Amino acid sequence: MDKILIRGLRVFAYHGVNSEEKESGQPFELDITITADLSKACETDCISDTISYSKVAKLAVEVMLLQKNNLIERAAALVADAILNSFTVKSVTVLLKKPEAPIKSAVFDYVGVEITRTRDERP
Repeated sequence: MDKILIRGLRVFAYHGVNSEEKESGQPFELDITITADLSKACETDCISDTISYSKVAKLAVEVMLLQKNNLIERAAALVADAILNSFTVKSVTVLLKKPEAPIKSAVFDYVGVEITRTRDERP
């Protein structure tokens, strides 16, 4: 199956358990992998036969800014569900990274969660 990749999509949002995370916000980064049948787009070379990366990115940012969640698990799931419900895709995986998570006891690049949603193809 074919894949569309969006890597390093940055958004400043307001997710976290601590009140200051919801008030001051912090940077987040998303890696999105979409599995879809891209064969028609490969044949026609027509943008209307593929999934617009721009529209996917815009939707992901909108969802990240729509509400303040305690958990990045929920934020990532909301992004994945929105993409699955808005585009003709087989599956979507969202890796949501939180590079400035308030963890004082360790040095790290980021903490994150990865959520995968698959279209139910049963009749």
